[in-house]
Amino acid sequence: MTKAKKTGMIKVKMIGSVIGCPRDQRETVRGLGLRRLQQVVERPDTPQVRGMVEKIPHLVAVVE
Repeated sequence: MTKAKKTGMIKVKMIGSVIGCPRDQRETVRGLGLRRLQQVVERPDTPQVRGMVEKIPHLVAVVE
């Protein structure tokens, strides 16, 4: 079990560009706090954040 799991946090990494993506997908990436490719942010592990990640699986990945 990783430290992130113990604290109820997940790490999200931006793996794809938002160029050419629909506006709602760009807003979802921005809502997660991601701005650059390969950037990793730590967010609370809530259903809302999980839903945002599931909405754009081609742009972000959950890092362990």
